Amino acid sequence: MAPAERRWRSALAATTTLPDQVTTSSPAETEAAGETLGKRLRVGDVVLLTGELGAGKTTFVRGVTRGAGSSAPVASPTFQLVRVYPGHVQLAHVDLYRIENVSELADLGLEELAGEGAVVVEWGDRLQVPGSALIEIEHLGGDRRLIRTNRDLSH
Repeated sequence: MAPAERRWRSALAATTTLPDQVTTSSPAETEAAGETLGKRLRVGDVVLLTGELGAGKTTFVRGVTRGAGSSAPVASPTFQLVRVYPGHVQLAHVDLYRIENVSELADLGLEELAGEGAVVVEWGDRLQVPGSALIEIEHLGGDRRLIRTNRDLSH
């Protein structure tokens, strides 16, 4: 287990909240951080992800999906907007990159998706969802990422 993954997991073992931040040094460590979050998800949870293009949001979601119990391959839903993955908690992976107008969000059915499982939203800074987690992923150069929990799930 990589050092960043150990820090992330030990922080979660001590509490039901996510650590304020963790730095990862590889895609595998970024996925491991996401997997730890995925194991905590429940029906109705919404996680909003922010970060520049190429920051590692989809890599993080690969881990979240695995933690939610799915072995399905994860691809960026940029052109499809929503991908749904089965697991012990159904996970809807939403990408708002191509959404230009907030009125378009009503057509996505986010409320219905959250009623059926958990929802993870890339470019989540375009939404206001009470009780949602807000996680920022910052590209530090190379394979290094800073994953900062600005707001945890309201469990």
